[in-house]
Parts: sequence; C-alpha cells; structure tokens
Amino acid sequence: VCKRMDLVCQRMLNQGFLKVERYHNLCQKQVKAQLPRRESERRNHSLARHADILAAVETRLSLLNMTFMKYVDSNLCCFIPGKVIDEIYRVLRYVNSTRAPQRAHEVLQELRDISSMAMEYFDEKIVPILKRKMPGSDVSGRLIGTAPVPGPSAALTTMQLFSKQSPSRQEVTKLQQQVKANGTGLTALKREISELRIKVQEQQKQLQDQDQKLLEQTQIIGEQNARLAELERKLREVMESTVGNSSGSGSNEQSPRKRRKVVDSTDCPRKSKRLRNRK
Repeated sequence: VCKRMDLVCQRMLNQGFLKVERYHNLCQKQVKAQLPRRESERRNHSLARHADILAAVETRLSLLNMTFMKYVDSNLCCFIPGKVIDEIYRVLRYVNSTRAPQRAHEVLQELRDISSMAMEYFDEKIVPILKRKMPGSDVSGRLIGTAPVPGPSAALTTMQLFSKQSPSRQEVTKLQQQVKANGTGLTALKREISELRIKVQEQQKQLQDQDQKLLEQTQIIGEQNARLAELERKLREVMESTVGNSSGSGSNEQSPRKRRKVVDSTDCPRKSKRLRNRK
C-alpha cells in the first residue's frame, strides 16, 4: 500500500470517529432540550425512544473510545472499523429524521453486532502486535541482574525495568476499561430498574383507583336497590287502597235496590186493603 495513501486513510478514519462523536453530542443536546425535566414525564413523551437510542449509542461510543483511542493517541494505529462509523451515522440520521422510531434494540442490533466483533478482534489479534511495537518492549533482559552504572548501561537497565513494568500498567488500564464498561452497564441497568419501578407504581395506582370506583359503584347499586324496594312497597299500598275503595262502592250500589224492594213489599198490603174497602 502507498504510504501516503495509508496516512490519508488513517487520518480520515480518526477524523470520522471524532466527527461522529461531535454529531452524537449535538443530537443528544437537541433531544434533551425538548424533553421535560421530570423522569416520570419523560417516559410518556414523544421523544422518549429518541433519548433511549442516543443513550445506547453513547455507551457504544465510550466502549469504542476506551478500546481504540489509547493506541490511536500513541500513533500505533488508527480507528480501524470504519463500518462502525457508517452505522453510527445511519442510526443518528434515522433518529433525527423519524418522529416515531422503532425500539432501541431493533434500531441498534446491527451496531451492537459489528462493534462487538470489531472490539473482540482488535483485542485478540491486533493488540498483541501493537504491544510489541510499544517503546521499550524489545530490550533484552541480560542487564536485569547488573547494578546500575552511570552511562548507557544505566539507561538500558531503566528501560528494561520500564519494559517489565509496562505489561502490569497495561493490565491495569485494561482493568480500568473493564470497570468503566461495567459501570456504564450498571447505570443502564439502574435506569431500567427505576423505569420498571415507576411503571409498577403507576399500575398499583390504577388498581387502587379501580377498586375505589368499584366500591362507589357497589354503594350506588345498594342505594338504588333500597329505593326500588321502597317504591315497590308504596306501589303495593296504593294497589291495596284502590282495591278496598272499589269493593266499598259496589256494596253501596246494592243497598238502594234492597231498600226499594223492602218499600215495595210494605206497600203491597196497603194496596190490597184499599181494594177490599172499595169493593
């Protein structure tokens, strides 16, 4: 490969990673400016999925930064996985251009896969080669047991000691990177747990409201049943009173007829006596 072409490509890859970090920070600031301050109100906001996707991209960028940029700053290599940069740009443009994006795990599935493969391959295959190129790694160990003497031998002994201590420092830095990665994962888990707790509290509140409404409805139904029973009792009393009045009026109608018959029967002997006297 042409050395100049190699340097140009390395510079473009390094600048691409820095530009995508700046672009992500800009997108995140714009989304956060539109979100409410309360965490409970953010869950129901229309930009909630945008914020989740950007937070997951931030985690990926931090992991990539911890994996590659130490060696990039030492001029041992460049930011090798350019496809990861393209995928991050695709996700960020999708978030900016879509009002209702898909869920975070659906949007970030490809980015997680290729970034994980790139970091694993870099740690397993490339980092051992880069460690050999680090300063002080190719000094022989023949001067370890000799006492330091002023001159070149003292310098070599110092470099040898530094080379022997450098793996431990690298291990410490690697452990620090793992601790940071675990810390980011832990913060994400804590955030998910807090979201689940908020959802559980909301569901419990809804259940309490439903129980209160059910109790009120049962009280209303009991009052309505009591009113219906009272109305049925009054209706029976009214019906009984109407039946009694109708029977009393029927007996009063029969009594004048009987009186007429009695009067006619008493008048009959008088008429017969008058007829006899006339004869």
